[in-house]
Amino acid sequence: MYGDLANKLVLEAKRTKQLNGRNNQRYALPMYHEELVQGILREVTQLKRNSEFLKDQQQLALVDDKISKCQYFVTLLCMERNKRCLLAYQKVRSDILNSLAWENNGLDIMNGLIGAEQDTSDLSHQEQDYLKEYTDLLTELKSGDLADIDLSGSLTPPSDVFIDVRVLKDAGEIQTEYGAFNLIKDSQFFVRQSDVERLIQQGYLQKI
Repeated sequence: MYGDLANKLVLEAKRTKQLNGRNNQRYALPMYHEELVQGILREVTQLKRNSEFLKDQQQLALVDDKISKCQYFVTLLCMERNKRCLLAYQKVRSDILNSLAWENNGLDIMNGLIGAEQDTSDLSHQEQDYLKEYTDLLTELKSGDLADIDLSGSLTPPSDVFIDVRVLKDAGEIQTEYGAFNLIKDSQFFVRQSDVERLIQQGYLQKI
């Protein structure tokens, strides 16, 4: 039945959004449903042909005017609904790709820096190209006039200026206004949150 495939795609998008909306959940995308998307595109093409046929029938006055108009209207509605469902699915995934780029601070995440949470093989070729170009744009933005501003910082003001952190993986020595810290796995430090916020985002540190 027309619309069934699009409904499955919307449910998948809703599930993806719910999974990524959980607290302390790193952004990740499930595998791209290429077969489902192509099926919807074929359905849209068929609906377009049907609408053109019904329009021709109206012009030739070969069928009852009211019936033809009703069929034509419903066909157009089905076609537009499929398109909107496709756009909603792509929008959810593109929003998460944007968040991945910001989460990794504009690093080259296409070369395996996303981490175990995300496999690039789960992305379509178009999504991989989009992510690469978006990351390049983000890197260019941060290396320009706004280089001194941490654009990837949290928009929520910190409740504490200084926090306790635990080192999850070796990160070497970092220099801060209050001195140098040698980040060795499983060690703990009491540091200013703004100095280590980026390391927390990248998974090197964990707030205790």
